Amino acid sequence: MGKPLSVVICDDSRLARKQMERALVQWNVDITHASHGLEALEAIRAGKGELLFLDLNMPLLDGYQVLERIRANDLPTLTIVVSGDVQPEARERVIQLGALDFIRKPLNTDLLTQSLRSFGLLEELSVSSTNHSDEAETHLEGARPQPLNRTRSLGLDPVSQAFELTECYQELANVAMGQAADRLARLLKVFIELPIPRVQLVELCELDMALHQATGDNPVTTICQGFIAPGIAGEALLMFSDSSSQDLAHLLGHEGEITDQIERELMMDIANLLIGAFLNGLGSQLDLSFGQGSPLILGQHCSVPNLQQNNRWTRTLSIDICYRIEGRDLSCDLLLLFTEDSLPAMNELVRHL
Repeated sequence: MGKPLSVVICDDSRLARKQMERALVQWNVDITHASHGLEALEAIRAGKGELLFLDLNMPLLDGYQVLERIRANDLPTLTIVVSGDVQPEARERVIQLGALDFIRKPLNTDLLTQSLRSFGLLEELSVSSTNHSDEAETHLEGARPQPLNRTRSLGLDPVSQAFELTECYQELANVAMGQAADRLARLLKVFIELPIPRVQLVELCELDMALHQATGDNPVTTICQGFIAPGIAGEALLMFSDSSSQDLAHLLGHEGEITDQIERELMMDIANLLIGAFLNGLGSQLDLSFGQGSPLILGQHCSVPNLQQNNRWTRTLSIDICYRIEGRDLSCDLLLLFTEDSLPAMNELVRHL
């Protein structure tokens, strides 16, 4: 057996890195983990990254910036992007920046093998006679990422379990976010700038204060849509700033005066699309089918409504995503709120990942 191929897996999600590692263990590879772009570049410069698997949405240095630096510094690595951002333009951009291929999340091992074969990399990844294990895994700081202690988690209350699983929830949200952005980008023929989803366990009163501090006195239009699945329930809120209405109408091809009624209809259409696509993306990963209620306008051209006013629950698992359209003054905040009673069912599904 020849020298192993040095591989860097760069992703801010430990879950995503472990999934990629499991897909690669059948080959003779030496794997280094990187949780953001700066770590990946450091590993490549140290000769640890002949092949780089690269996420796009990451802190400190995102995937686009990593590709730009690889090109600018002529670093010796081949890059395959693995991302939940499945917008057509995202693929085009990374290919233009020098990536060999783009593979969508969640990872499909057949597509991964097909990609490696198409670029002649399977010849380099000769079958290993020994299995790689978690003990062989390396990390730039020398600290090995540890798997979740399932035994210990099972002894915790649902809230504590959800806290331990926050990173898994974030990766699930990242994939669902990308699928929703793809639907919106295709409808509006734009490029959506995606953030890193914020996942947290909070009291509704704390979330109320945070939302009011974030929006200040700026008026927004807020749309609410309830959702439900076996053992799971919650509400999705979509908040548009007032400055977004003109751009939104233009992108949707509306001509003429934008009345309050027209604005409501346009925003309801976007809410149905974004919330539905996100829940479908989340459900497909958890093998769930979400039912959705009819969207309602909670407030138009006013401050963010009080979240506690119509809810009997006080604590929530929240997923917060801000979608921004590149080059336009158009953004909206999607907030998914899961009831505390939903945590046992959700934790059990997520632990299987």
